[in-house]
Amino acid sequence: MTTSQLKQQNIFSLFKIAVQGKHQNFTRGPIGIAAFLLAVPMVLEMLMESVFAITDIFFVSALGAEAVAVVGLTEAVLTLLYAIAVGISMAVTATIARRIGEKNTNAANTAAAQTLWIGMFVSLLVAFAGYFFALDILKLMGATETMAKMGENYTQIMLMGSITILYLFLLNAIFRGAGDAAIAMRSLWLANGINIVLDPLLIYGVGPFPEMGLTGAAVATTIGRGVGVLYQLYHLFNVGNKIRLAWHNINIDWTVVKKLLNTSLGGVFQFLIATASWILLVRIVASYGSEAVAGYTIAIRVIMFTILPAWGLSNAVATLVGQNLGAGKAKRAERSVWKIAQYNVVFMLIVAVAFFFFAESIIGLFSQQPNVIATGADCLRFISYGYGFFALGMILIQAFNGAGDTMTPTKVNFLCYWIIQVPLAYALAKFAGLETAGVFIAISVSQAIVALFGYYMFQQGKWKLKQV
Repeated sequence: MTTSQLKQQNIFSLFKIAVQGKHQNFTRGPIGIAAFLLAVPMVLEMLMESVFAITDIFFVSALGAEAVAVVGLTEAVLTLLYAIAVGISMAVTATIARRIGEKNTNAANTAAAQTLWIGMFVSLLVAFAGYFFALDILKLMGATETMAKMGENYTQIMLMGSITILYLFLLNAIFRGAGDAAIAMRSLWLANGINIVLDPLLIYGVGPFPEMGLTGAAVATTIGRGVGVLYQLYHLFNVGNKIRLAWHNINIDWTVVKKLLNTSLGGVFQFLIATASWILLVRIVASYGSEAVAGYTIAIRVIMFTILPAWGLSNAVATLVGQNLGAGKAKRAERSVWKIAQYNVVFMLIVAVAFFFFAESIIGLFSQQPNVIATGADCLRFISYGYGFFALGMILIQAFNGAGDTMTPTKVNFLCYWIIQVPLAYALAKFAGLETAGVFIAISVSQAIVALFGYYMFQQGKWKLKQV
């Protein structure tokens, strides 16, 4: 569809085009329309990713606070895997987007094929750790003996099924870089639909299904994600997409692998820094009991439900920046960043208002225990105070990543999370006597600082010169 034809479409027609995933050239035409066509499927994709977390907590919560706490502690460990997956994904998206912008489809296909090998190797390492050390991992995270025994199978299955997590991230990064965001969106629709159906069946043993309790949640999630990955692989080898792999592309190209790993190194460290600090925050909260961890876990899952749509917008920024830099249009790349930043700030501020007024009601959907509701409501309110800064910060960080400049966000994260967030959280919780509220305040403060430093570094303009 031409630029003039797109301009004549109304909002509903554009939404239909975005969901259908019709191929567009994002290096020309109105930035607002380009952003909309990319962001809609990416927002829906991120919403579907967050549904995994919400669904598991919703059905597991009936098993009690300890079961919810096990899910929270396991999720904290999995954030390390997410960090690796997201870090590599940023390099993949930046590389594919740059090649597509250069109209070098063959190089884009080669990069996509090497991504499969990288994901396979990482997932084997994680699966090994999960199989042999699941119980030890839970105890290391602060689980009691009872919690650890209850959750051993859950944690083991989630870690051993890590290839489904990695491939969902990495394959979707390939499609996003190519501008095929609708495929990424549909793969998560499919995965979530299966998870939503299987969760209650396997947890509670409905009909002919066995009653597996907490373990059933892990089995349902892994099966759902696995089917989503199969859908992605089908499209990756399908002749109808921008990215199309033939079997000869599967040969390992160590030069491309090395380049992808070098580009992703900053991204991996960037998110490892953030997630490692996140694990320490969980440990601080865990010192106040299982109900505190349960409330915190529920609140964070709800927050993910709002953050991930915003991440969808920021992923759109990464694609626009990468493709426009590849096409030699740095000014258009910069305009794209500020345009989507406006949308993101408005969206996140609306969510913050909802959290402020309805925090108890939202947490009450998942638990009826007063202490759990109190902790979860505090978490929603305190963290939402920084949502405006959070919205701006994530857009700027993803703009760097889309340009292939993953080291600048790494430096920002190290300063804001390790030098500021973790010490501040501990000081407010332990020394100032604010307990869990101190942790939540520290999170909000650190997000504001990320936005301020991100803005300063972005204005320097060095990201425009990055080569990938």
